[in-house]
Amino acid sequence: MEGDGYSGPGNGNQIDGKALQSFQKSFGQVQNILDQNRLLINEINQNHESKIPDNLSRNVALIRELNNNITRVVDHYAGLSTSFTKAVEAYSEGDSAGTLKSDGKQTVSSGQKRFRS
Repeated sequence: MEGDGYSGPGNGNQIDGKALQSFQKSFGQVQNILDQNRLLINEINQNHESKIPDNLSRNVALIRELNNNITRVVDHYAGLSTSFTKAVEAYSEGDSAGTLKSDGKQTVSSGQKRFRS
């Protein structure tokens, strides 16, 4: 890898730094949610083991929060999958003079832009 972009094998297209930053940001968000889930699960387990009625009641809200977090992780991965698929498709369809941008546009060395439909 060189500079901000990833240059894959083949025709010399590049995925620019913005696309990679977007992937890194999403993975960072997922990691934060998973870290939070770990803490929630620990608290749920402690409450369960205590068998104190108030703690057991609190678990209902904690389990809802955990479920919402899992949904958020799934949504992040779905978005990442879609973004990655589009980037790979654009990369595969590009010519040797182009550069793939994170906005889905491909600039061509002749100054023209090619848009994906």
